[in-house]
Amino acid sequence: MLDRLQYVKQRFDEISDLIIQPDVIADQKRYVQLNQEYKSLNALVQKREEYINLDANIKEAQEIIADGSDAEMVEMAKMQLEEAKERLPELEEEIKFMLIPKDPEDAKNVMVEIRAGTGGDEASIFAGDLYRMYTKYCESRGWKCSVVDMSDGTSGGFKEVIFEVTGEDVYGALKYEAGVHRVQRVPQTETQGRVHTSAATVMVLPEAEEFDVQIDMNDVRVDFFCSSGPGGQSVNTTKSAVRLTHIPSGLVAQCQDQKSQHKNKDKALTVLRSRLYEQELAKKQEEDAKTRTSQVSSGDRSAKIRTYNYPQGRVTDHRIGVDVFDMDGVMSGKIHKFIDELQLVANTEKLKESEVY
Repeated sequence: MLDRLQYVKQRFDEISDLIIQPDVIADQKRYVQLNQEYKSLNALVQKREEYINLDANIKEAQEIIADGSDAEMVEMAKMQLEEAKERLPELEEEIKFMLIPKDPEDAKNVMVEIRAGTGGDEASIFAGDLYRMYTKYCESRGWKCSVVDMSDGTSGGFKEVIFEVTGEDVYGALKYEAGVHRVQRVPQTETQGRVHTSAATVMVLPEAEEFDVQIDMNDVRVDFFCSSGPGGQSVNTTKSAVRLTHIPSGLVAQCQDQKSQHKNKDKALTVLRSRLYEQELAKKQEEDAKTRTSQVSSGDRSAKIRTYNYPQGRVTDHRIGVDVFDMDGVMSGKIHKFIDELQLVANTEKLKESEVY
């Protein structure tokens, strides 16, 4: 364990020197990558210090007990030894998980796309419920959400809503939310009190930096149109909304949330870049899936991942078989239990495959 942690310390010291070098700062892509690695290794270095201190405490306590000349010191040493021996296995497990190679995408911001699926108006209402659930979860994590584009449902909610989430390690948490979410409940429009099943699809795209995806603007058709929805007098009078079509791939991205045409174009370009990046990432995930199978894979968009059963007040994650009987809490953003369990399962699978195990 200490040998591996010594390598971590050497690498941490090396990066600490590199990130203050002018040539590294000038290379934005390398600088961002090194800063992410620095943050990750910094946590490990702190665990290393705790491990060294615990090891030293155990040796010191054993020496005092072996000497036995001072009864009071021996009693204190026994307590110190017991505490240290109790903490050591926990710390070793924590370090093992932290030594698992991290997915470089995990630190990225994301674009979340929620689309109403089967179920008509009720599916749109459910898509709106999911949007509020995610924004409240993000708020609890200190992340910032901003709407990029939306299409309202006829009876409330959204046919589609796209929003950006920025913060620390956003993709690492939200990537497991991608897939089909199913709801079972009595719709507001149902007069007979029958339970209906509806669905919405969630996509989570890691936000690509400019240096991740280079877009030739000669390959992009730009269309301007009037915004729809709330926004004051400028709505339907000023062509501030922007639609970008990437001709080689056929991908389309649009933004109408900002009053400024320039800001809308920038946001739409970010969405387009992220969709192109996600295409390449999906290919990589498919290749990885051939060599390893994971029950919490974030690559399959068509997989039914979670059911929200309102009559029973139960939310079930089908990948890990976890039930939570707190519908109000979950829909208010308390989805930590699912995300924590999914991350734990994924890390355990990685641990089994790595030499750390």
